[in-house]
Amino acid sequence: MAESPNLTPDEQTMLIAQLQSEATALRDELDETNQGVLALYAELDEQAEQLRQASDLKSRFLSYMSHEFRTPLGSILSITGLLTDELDGPLSPEQHKQVAFVSGAARELSDMVDDLLDLAKIEAGRISISPAWFDMLDLFAALRGMFRPIVDGSAVDLIFEEPVGLPRLYTDDKKLAQILRNFISNSLKFTTRGEVRVSARLENADHVRFAVSDTGIGIAPELHGALFEDFSQVDSPLQKRLRGTGLGLSLCKRFAELLGGEVGVQSTPGTGSTFFVIIPLAIAVEPADET
Repeated sequence: MAESPNLTPDEQTMLIAQLQSEATALRDELDETNQGVLALYAELDEQAEQLRQASDLKSRFLSYMSHEFRTPLGSILSITGLLTDELDGPLSPEQHKQVAFVSGAARELSDMVDDLLDLAKIEAGRISISPAWFDMLDLFAALRGMFRPIVDGSAVDLIFEEPVGLPRLYTDDKKLAQILRNFISNSLKFTTRGEVRVSARLENADHVRFAVSDTGIGIAPELHGALFEDFSQVDSPLQKRLRGTGLGLSLCKRFAELLGGEVGVQSTPGTGSTFFVIIPLAIAVEPADET
């Protein structure tokens, strides 16, 4: 270190000692800061582990509860089926009405249990994708047959537009069907008259867009963002008469993401809604090798 012409040797020594003292104090402060940061990281890791354990416990509880409910619900549905078929004797019109009410309530509860079980499986990472080649005409035909008993005699027409000129898809048709079933069920619930229309078209060279449009009550724009969140439900007089877990659309979003796609909604109050899912024509999963 060059000697300063303005400082005596003693002053230089004192300055060096002062600088060394300040450097030591700065090092000590940095060490304390590092220790604080390490302690904070440790606390965050502990909280993350607690959250993971809480999430795991919630998933286990949902899975256990769902399995426990399914057995008695299956028994109720079997018994109501026997009563409806009058295998143990004829029923009066009023008794048929009461049995139909019990059967409908049991099916609603069964659907809720299935939603909870699916949510538990997704959060636990136990949902697997099983892609295969299939034709959209077959998918639409299966959905049409599934909903025919519900729409027959109602004031709502369920229309499936023929997917003309669309190629076959390589994806999990069961997950895609579950997404569309949820969309269709929601549209039928919130459409008292008019139509529910199901369509499919190419979004671009690599993706297909499935849409379910209705002439129902519609949804306010400020509610669109929360529709696909867990346990979210639209606040409307009609909703208050309809039971549900609020998980249907959330599961649609999660299934779409598993298929490499996304969901969305376009809706205007009093006019109707369109729920859509866009997925790749071929999911990015390698087919299993033939043996």
